[in-house]
Amino acid sequence: MNDHGGTAGGTLGGTQRPGITLTAGPLLMRPWREEDVPALLKAYDDPAMRQWIRLPASTPEEAARWLELQDEGWESGTRFSFAVTDTARGGELVGNLVLKRPGPDTERAEVGYWTAAWARGRGVAPRALEALTDWAFTAFADEGLVRLELLHQVDNVASCRVAEKAGYAFVELLSALPPEFPLDGHLHVREEPLRPDGRVAAQRGAAEPGVSPAGSSDSR
Repeated sequence: MNDHGGTAGGTLGGTQRPGITLTAGPLLMRPWREEDVPALLKAYDDPAMRQWIRLPASTPEEAARWLELQDEGWESGTRFSFAVTDTARGGELVGNLVLKRPGPDTERAEVGYWTAAWARGRGVAPRALEALTDWAFTAFADEGLVRLELLHQVDNVASCRVAEKAGYAFVELLSALPPEFPLDGHLHVREEPLRPDGRVAAQRGAAEPGVSPAGSSDSR
């Protein structure tokens, strides 16, 4: 359990998806389920969302395939995707949260998220991201995880605000990768451990060559 109430069961990097939940106040983050398909389709039926998402789900079949990809990520240990729900509103689906790892024993990972249109302005993304951050540094400490990266396109101002609120410091302007990512991007970083004064420790390293600048809305 972490400061945000995260609990885990099973194994993280093996073939079994663990029963992991994270909490932040009334927010409950848990693995996606088949019954989430209607809410997922509703969330993606939003022009603002589609501006940032590379692989939107427009049909029940596409949504089912999206859920399969999330399950495959848990099984491979490379993508840990959580449905963000609001227990104060009857378990309403309010967003998505994901930790992306290129493989075991790596010192860095990427975080991504989106918030459903009906839940924006309620501080969902920063609170959920802080819970994911705490969990990630605890769950993968033995595998050497010390750096979490958050990327977004320069015109995604909302994601920049979320990054700052969650303690992800801006460290680098990334060049555009057209045609897929036509604009430059921001790289934000959170490192562990924090100094005693609560500030983010000095940044180490740089972005991987060719990394996408669009991703804090979980475009991948």
